[in-house]
Amino acid sequence: MSLSIRNQLPGTVTAVTTGEAMATVRVRLSGGQDLTAAITREAADDLGLSPGTAVRGLVKSTEISLATGRADGLSIRNRLPGTVTRLVLGDVMAVAHIAVSDAQLTAVITKEAAEELGLFVGSDVIALVKSTEVALATP
Repeated sequence: MSLSIRNQLPGTVTAVTTGEAMATVRVRLSGGQDLTAAITREAADDLGLSPGTAVRGLVKSTEISLATGRADGLSIRNRLPGTVTRLVLGDVMAVAHIAVSDAQLTAVITKEAAEELGLFVGSDVIALVKSTEVALATP
């Protein structure tokens, strides 16, 4: 199956915590970072997720926010440090390609935000992703 989702991060499930309707799934990415996904309990059961399961974390490029410094005081679970490797500024939107350990992320933000952050190729950034915006796929 081919997907239009640019951000597909390979990893291994390290923990699954289930509630009545939802589950949080902790994934160790191949680069060593941790990623948390909040998915329905039914989806976790259907995928057969348990520690050791190989998965891909899927994140739409429009669901990634960027910070150029520490992001304290946020409820966002996923904070992936990286470096901007390519930056495309359009009339309204900007596309930032970010190297995160051994993975690549694509983030789409407003041109105004990119300018306010002072982004350039080589900028150190933190990619921020809410756990509810991470989908999981099994091979």
